[in-house]
Amino acid sequence: MNRNIPLFIAFRLLFNARFYYPIFAVIQLDYGLTMPQFAILNAIWAVSIVLLEVPSGALADRIGRKRMVVLASVLMVLEMALIAFVPLGNVTLVFWVWVINRVLSGAAEAAASGADEALAYDSIPEEDQKIRWPGVLSRLMTLSSLAFVVAMLVGAAVYDPAFLNRVIGWFGGEGNFDKETVLRFPVYLTLATAICAVIVSLAMKEPERDSGRDESCSMWGEIFEVGKWILQKPFVYAIILAALVHDSVVRLFLTSSSEYYRLIDIPVAWFGPIGAALAGLGIFVPKIAEWLVRHRSIRNNYSIVSIVTIIGLIGLAFAFPIWGVLIAIFFRFGMGLLNFFTSNYLNAEVDSRRRATVLSFRGLALNVGFGVVSGMYALLLAGLREEGEESISAFRESLYWLPGFFLVMLAAYLIWFFRRANREVPDEHVHPREH
Repeated sequence: MNRNIPLFIAFRLLFNARFYYPIFAVIQLDYGLTMPQFAILNAIWAVSIVLLEVPSGALADRIGRKRMVVLASVLMVLEMALIAFVPLGNVTLVFWVWVINRVLSGAAEAAASGADEALAYDSIPEEDQKIRWPGVLSRLMTLSSLAFVVAMLVGAAVYDPAFLNRVIGWFGGEGNFDKETVLRFPVYLTLATAICAVIVSLAMKEPERDSGRDESCSMWGEIFEVGKWILQKPFVYAIILAALVHDSVVRLFLTSSSEYYRLIDIPVAWFGPIGAALAGLGIFVPKIAEWLVRHRSIRNNYSIVSIVTIIGLIGLAFAFPIWGVLIAIFFRFGMGLLNFFTSNYLNAEVDSRRRATVLSFRGLALNVGFGVVSGMYALLLAGLREEGEESISAFRESLYWLPGFFLVMLAAYLIWFFRRANREVPDEHVHPREH
């Protein structure tokens, strides 16, 4: 089972570090799509994940986690192959191919979500799981940050024909790349990593486990049973809610960061390097998070996330020209800690029989929470924008509202927590000890 851990890390790196991320919107427009179509495709992707998230987790617990991980990697190959080889010129055909791509991408994300993590966690001997898992998360997050930096820089570089021609010139060659030639280079690279992900997933081994389930119970019956179990476990429910409260607001900034950079007068050419630099900072977060879960209580750790988040939101409101880019560090740091804490504490409280399903409920909660908060934020922007006024002005004014909005959500959560879940916190998380 020990080989499952490095294979799990390799799978996550290959599955998540996609070379088209830094030019994701641009590449779709260069395929001939429009901005409204781009928005529609994003919505299709999000709906696909939400609809398939929990059923895929329940299926992983039912038929095996390895099978779902293999399915996720195969779906990734299919989604990338479609856009790698679709003929250009017919906008209708291209759009529908991208629709299928987004559905397959959402299905792949849902199939991998929960299943790969559950497989890796259950590959560790039960008596060592709580001790070793923080170290696994630390290695995963460190390597993921490095992989994301490489994907951001390489993906942007191979999409620039002038840069490729200069590189070939440095070696004495004559570059003849043009925009049409390099259009699919990031897609080809991602297709190659998808094929590698299939190979890695096939090399995994399904951990032996006692399912302890009633075989006559349907998959949907199991989903209902796990949902009921979560609601009856205030501490588990509290971890998921804490992740939702912080993740929804932090992701709100991360998805609109380019608009913020434009507001504080950062040149567009610097967006990619800034993203890579912030990803590089993630190399240092895992070791800090690992030390915190071993030496500090769960209340202290989530308090740190809350403090980092509110400082970042207050900093956004000032929108300092140029230097305001440093505020993004708070959100990257906070999100890194949040993901680490949530995975560590949630896996420690869930038994193997329902692990993938519970982790899928976590993913569903975060996506639904982000969708609701995004909708509320869109209404805020619409209310702040006056007729004839540029959208950047409304965006600037909306930054004043975000700290208060987060504090209201956090206060509501804390009131619920201290009334319902405070006494349910396991003693090992209140007084952690180094093993």
